[in-house]
Amino acid sequence: MILLTGATGTVGSALLRRLVSAGEPVRCLVRDPRRLGEQRVRVQIALGDLADPPSFRNALRGVGTVVHLAASIRDQPGGSIEELNAVATLRLVRAAERAGARRFLFFSAMGARHHSRTRFFRAKALAQEAVQTSALETMVFQPSIVYTPGDPWLTLLERFSYLPALPVSGSGRAEYQPIWAEDVADCVLAALIATGPRRRAFELGGPETLSYDDIVRVALAAAGRRRRLLHVPLPIVRSSLRALRPLAGPKVFATWEEAELMEEPMTTRRGTADAEALGVRPRPMAAVLGAA
Repeated sequence: MILLTGATGTVGSALLRRLVSAGEPVRCLVRDPRRLGEQRVRVQIALGDLADPPSFRNALRGVGTVVHLAASIRDQPGGSIEELNAVATLRLVRAAERAGARRFLFFSAMGARHHSRTRFFRAKALAQEAVQTSALETMVFQPSIVYTPGDPWLTLLERFSYLPALPVSGSGRAEYQPIWAEDVADCVLAALIATGPRRRAFELGGPETLSYDDIVRVALAAAGRRRRLLHVPLPIVRSSLRALRPLAGPKVFATWEEAELMEEPMTTRRGTADAEALGVRPRPMAAVLGAA
């Protein structure tokens, strides 16, 4: 039995389709089963979430492999970024050890370090350390920025593209190797079913190194629009978003922590090597989005 967290997310939903198609028994830890769509009748469901450690016990019953994709890039009513990423992962690892699980696959982030500038990256680094020092057989995936057509991030960019000039937080110069969620899901599935010696870590990057400005231009081209990019200084972004959060609540369109992530580079010298070692050749972002 595979326990999958984050099954309704960008990567999780793509991976869940593949696991079900491959006939793998899957249990999903979710708050709202309706968000699983048609897959909810094809999997076992464990009600709970990362902010509810007691729910882990039932979710892990009979589980041999945990695939932990769930994460939060903003503070939630149920916990902070640190609690929902670092502390929750540690608790899930310990619960998996007690339940007799054998493998634990974890999604970190490319470039996450204890001294990273953002809270999310620092939390991911702590979580990764908890996974890699556990008694379980572990695999850690460190993707660059992950996207898929219609995801919340690209949808927000498209909405901003109706403005005369598209606002960009900060310099727009941080570099990424964007990788399509479907390619990421193929990599995870390949790692799950691989035989022979197992690698412990994979850096998943796409075939191009793009600045954030470049990524915005690709998204604009896919939407059939051309807009001037308006770079907003970080101090203004920070003060504006922090003032907006109490007014808009948890559903605010963006938080300062999310905006600051656009200043964290996510590149690897390995490029697509790890993905290709798993039999996956990631596609360029423009090809996926259909940009002219």
